[in-house]
Amino acid sequence: MTKKLISDLLESIDTVHGICPECEDDVILISIVSDFYRCVSCGHDVKQYVNGSIKYLKIGEDDKEWLRKNNLSEV
Repeated sequence: MTKKLISDLLESIDTVHGICPECEDDVILISIVSDFYRCVSCGHDVKQYVNGSIKYLKIGEDDKEWLRKNNLSEV
């Protein structure tokens, strides 16, 4: 891959900075689908919660099932 292609690809990936509820590290989270992210440190999937401030929560079985039904993740 060329440097330009890699740079363009990385710019199109939605990333955020936050605290992972699983490893409790201050990390970069990469978007899986809208409002669902994966921790780059431990690989745990989290859900974004916004209520005056942004928090990241562990995803539950209902969330995993929704992702499976919508073919959005290999959770």
